[in-house]
Amino acid sequence: MEYGICNLAIVPLRAEPDDTSEQVSQILFGEIFEIIEWKSNWVKIITAFDNYIGWIGRLQFIMLAHFAYKKFKQTPPPLTNRPVTQAWKIANNSVLYLPIGSSLTFLEGTTCHIGNEKFEIIGDVGYHENLMEAAVSFLNAPYQWGGRTHFGIDCSGFTQAVYKLHGTCLLRDASQQATQGIEVLRLDDVKLGDLAFFDNQEGKIIHVGILLNSNTIIHASGKVKIDSIDEKGIYSEDSKYYTHKLKSIKRIL
Repeated sequence: MEYGICNLAIVPLRAEPDDTSEQVSQILFGEIFEIIEWKSNWVKIITAFDNYIGWIGRLQFIMLAHFAYKKFKQTPPPLTNRPVTQAWKIANNSVLYLPIGSSLTFLEGTTCHIGNEKFEIIGDVGYHENLMEAAVSFLNAPYQWGGRTHFGIDCSGFTQAVYKLHGTCLLRDASQQATQGIEVLRLDDVKLGDLAFFDNQEGKIIHVGILLNSNTIIHASGKVKIDSIDEKGIYSEDSKYYTHKLKSIKRIL
C-alpha cells in the first residue's frame, strides 16, 4: 500500500480523474489518505478521516510513510480552529491560508513539518469544546457542493466540520451520517447538537442539519443559516415556506 498527505490548503476531491469532474469533497491541509490507484496525472484515494473515495491531482500531495500514516490514523493531530490560519512556508517565506479543521501533523511547538517542508503556524490550535460556538462560526458561509470550509460548504460538510472541531468523526454524506448515533424519537426530546435528517419523495436522505433546540436548526442551504423546524420539517425564514421534510433525528454526542 502507498499513502499520501495533503501539503496544500484545500484540494478538490473529484468523482473522476478529470479537472472538469464533479467535486465530491475536499482534502484539507495535513489530511492523510491511502492511495488505491494511479492514473496519468491523477491518484484515486480513500481518506483516513472518513473513508471517502475520490480522485486528486498527482501534484497536489506528497507521499507519506506507512508508519506515519498508521500513527496519525490512530491518534489524530491538532487542528486549526479559526476560519483562516496562516502557515508561513519557511523555505521561501510564502504563505498558505489554511481553512478551519486543517490537520497539523508533525507539529513541534508552532512549526509543522510535512515531508521536507516546514510551516510556521500563526494562530490558535485545538478543538472547540463548545459545539454551538463552532457551528455559528460558519453562519453565512456560501453553499458549495463538496465544500468543507467557510468559503464554501455543503450540508453534510458543515455537520462533519463542526463535529470534527468538537473531536468527533462523522461520515461524509448525509445518508451515511444518518446511519450513525442513536435515534431520537420526538422533536421535543432533542438536545443541542442532535442531527436532523430530511428525505425526498423517494425516501432518500438528501439533507442534514444541527439542531440548536426543539424548534431551531442551523444548516447549509444556499448559505449556512438558522431556520425554524417542527414535525413537518424546516421552515425557511427567507422563503416563507417549508423547504425540507423531516425524516429522522440522531444523537451522536
